[in-house]
Amino acid sequence: MRAPRRAGWAEAGAGLLAVVYVLVLYLDPAAGGQVTNLFIFSIAAIGLNVIVGSAGMFHLGIAALFGIGVYTTGILTVPTNPFGCGFWSALGASTLAAAAAGVMLGAPLLRLRGDYFALVTLAFGEVVRFSLRNLDEVTGGTRALGPVPPPVLPGWLAGPAGLLGIGRDFAQDDRLFYWLDLALLLAIAGLVSRIDASRWGRRWRAVRDDELAAACLGINVARAKLSALALGSALAGLAGSLYAFKITGTASPDAYDFNRSAILLCAILVGGLASVRGAVVGTFLVLGFDNLIAPWLDSAVQRWQPTGAEGRLLVFSNWRLLIFGLLLIALMRFRPTGLLPGK
Repeated sequence: MRAPRRAGWAEAGAGLLAVVYVLVLYLDPAAGGQVTNLFIFSIAAIGLNVIVGSAGMFHLGIAALFGIGVYTTGILTVPTNPFGCGFWSALGASTLAAAAAGVMLGAPLLRLRGDYFALVTLAFGEVVRFSLRNLDEVTGGTRALGPVPPPVLPGWLAGPAGLLGIGRDFAQDDRLFYWLDLALLLAIAGLVSRIDASRWGRRWRAVRDDELAAACLGINVARAKLSALALGSALAGLAGSLYAFKITGTASPDAYDFNRSAILLCAILVGGLASVRGAVVGTFLVLGFDNLIAPWLDSAVQRWQPTGAEGRLLVFSNWRLLIFGLLLIALMRFRPTGLLPGK
């Protein structure tokens, strides 16, 4: 009876997290932009969870695949380049570019397992980052690329006479990015859940649990691994493309270093491996705590503190790492499989 009870507590915690975010958005509507970023990173976390949680490959280069999606979008859309691609074509090209990079990286590494595979993917991330910095004629180097033009909805769908009756230009209405990214996140979560419940998902889990036994059962281990790498990398590239459109640029290559990979890996470990909903919940916990909850609490403490009261102890940001570390320790002690683990 202990496992169902713990699962019930995890479900209750996920519901409480949703209530907290709704409360923050109600009290501070400007925080919707940060929630949009969480939707985007949740898509990347779902892709990483396919590779690590479902297929059992310890990948440490997801930020590089995310950066490939970002820079593919930047190269194809910035006005200074001759391509002039639109939103959907850049989104598709970025997804395919990241998927191709993931498969080309994974194909020579199929015999590597565990730490060896992790070290090679870590090196791959560093190679991509320094390549983006040094190919300044193409990527802009440390100056980055921009501006990435925002998408525009067609007139029959938006505008005063459109079906939705909302603004057309994403640059002028942040709600469009919010609803677009939310819709894509829900669609991707549903699609990956269906795939995970299909024979492909069962093949991934069989390879993760025991490659030799899976091969003896007739499963093509190489094909199963490459399919997981292709899907996870494609989702990371798609998330990177959405991020480039959201920030209207590519940011510096250093923004896609190992730290970002480690944060996304921490998110899926907290949420639960091999679980789509766990990846989303973990992203909102790990990234949302630092980027949304902590700044909001800082501003709230500053408003409520007595007049003339100053000091580092009253700044929540100075305590956030300590609090987050204690929460992680408690989670690993009482829920080592994550809040909402999959099969």
